[in-house]
Amino acid sequence: MSTPGGPVTGGGVVARAGRVVRSRWVRWGFLVVALGLAVWYVAGNRAELARAAAGLSVAEAASVVVLGVVYVWCTLLAWRAVLADLGSPLRLGPAVTVFGVSQLGKYVPGGVWNVVAAAEVGAGNGVPRSRAATSMLVAVAVSVASGAAVGAVALPFVSSTAWGAWSWVVWAAPAVVVVLAPPVLNRLIGLALRVAGRPAPEHPMTWGGLGRAAVWSVAGWLVAGLQLWVLCTGLGMTPSARTFALATGGWALAWTAGFLFVLAPAGAGVREVVLAAVLAGALSGPATGLAVLVSRVALTLVDLAFAGAGLLLARGARRAVVGRASSPP
Repeated sequence: MSTPGGPVTGGGVVARAGRVVRSRWVRWGFLVVALGLAVWYVAGNRAELARAAAGLSVAEAASVVVLGVVYVWCTLLAWRAVLADLGSPLRLGPAVTVFGVSQLGKYVPGGVWNVVAAAEVGAGNGVPRSRAATSMLVAVAVSVASGAAVGAVALPFVSSTAWGAWSWVVWAAPAVVVVLAPPVLNRLIGLALRVAGRPAPEHPMTWGGLGRAAVWSVAGWLVAGLQLWVLCTGLGMTPSARTFALATGGWALAWTAGFLFVLAPAGAGVREVVLAAVLAGALSGPATGLAVLVSRVALTLVDLAFAGAGLLLARGARRAVVGRASSPP
């Protein structure tokens, strides 16, 4: 999914990174670097994007962008459901600010910066740092479990050689599901917070909260699969229920594999390789690479749009607060 981001290798890492980025200059530097890397990715592929635009109709190109927005919106709602279950329900405006800005961290190598950004921006919106970081990590775990499960949908349609070394991602889903069971998950969250020197969570995760997050997460995978399917059929793939299942399962598997490869910013490279392998039998070689690239760039642009919307909403909220403070009684 536009997912909520990459893995973190311990609460201490997040805590130390959080202390570093609390400087105003570091915060702005982080934002500039993240934006620059995302824009650089898009600009570096402008020739291929122009070639894809020539082969797609206006309706198909518009559908790819709109579905990308809906996909990221579903991931935002999945994370928001986790955050509310942990005790910090957010209105949509602040939720867009925290989630949108935090997603820029995916484009900085290291796999920790989206969680750090969520903690810092969340603190500015009344969410305790540890709770904001925990919510992002739990939302990512829900995405991994649901992504591996949805990825299994594609198994009947793809040869074992196409999956290659990544087939284990699907079979890892049951283990992730066990970890997500509230009795297990809450103990793990408590342990991670103790290691990070933070107090135990006031509101443990519930089955209901995880269920709502899982529903939104699965909805996001279906929308992402539809986006890829529309794109691929526009580039020559035969439209059918089989190819839709292939696109949906393949995208979910590719995202999960990219997430697990921490060193790749936003899974870049890994997701493209896996997805190209899955689609190879249903789409010609050049068209496969083009579809993968266009899907990636479209979602990068959507991430940038959400980050921009989040910054604008935050600025508007600050102005409203200043206005109320300066108004006469």
